Amino acid sequence: MPKIEVCLSPELLPLFKLEDKIVVVIDVLRASSCMVTGLAHGISEILPVATLEESATYGLMGYITAAERDGMKMEGFDLDNSPFSYMDAVLIGKKICMTTTNGTQAILMSSSARKVVIGTFLNLKTVTDYLYIRGLNVVLLCAGWKGQVNAEDTLFAGAVMSTLNNSFSVGNDSALLARDLFGLHKDHMEEFLIESSHFNRLKRLGIHKDIAFCLQSSVYECLPRLENNVIVAQGQS
Repeated sequence: MPKIEVCLSPELLPLFKLEDKIVVVIDVLRASSCMVTGLAHGISEILPVATLEESATYGLMGYITAAERDGMKMEGFDLDNSPFSYMDAVLIGKKICMTTTNGTQAILMSSSARKVVIGTFLNLKTVTDYLYIRGLNVVLLCAGWKGQVNAEDTLFAGAVMSTLNNSFSVGNDSALLARDLFGLHKDHMEEFLIESSHFNRLKRLGIHKDIAFCLQSSVYECLPRLENNVIVAQGQS
């Protein structure tokens, strides 16, 4: 039986062997939710980069630029880190270069894995179906917040664990903790997250609607995957 491990922070990722595993990168609030939403709405590809300077350089090469730090859009870039910004019809067929505080960094750190896909509540069923069909060992990588564990990514890891409970073994104690956390709070996730750090960070920025949107389950069938350092929708060439 394949196993699922949970890595609660990118700071812990060096402790995991990734080469023969699928890594699911999770940044519920909000990078992975933006990626799923954008590709589902017709964006061609998303190039994750580490720095603002890299994103700006790709902007000169014709990419739409997206840059977020500490929950806020950076001046001089085209897009923020709200999934609603990625629904705009003007972005259909466009290439996006994205850098965020946590999510894009976690993706770049995962590149040695056999497969890297992007997960969030918005595509939960598609993610779990994909993992079930592939039947490989999995690492659920929570992007967290600046190296620290966060509640919302751990909840999503727990949702995956709970869904695949009979088909995968629990690979480490973090997976067990995530599964049980989701079991306790699955029916009132937003209420549970009210006291969480990132929930309050985003609420202070006046974007509570993003939180409610990102916690919706299985809205899209899109499965973003990392292919040649670019994120595309599963099934694209």
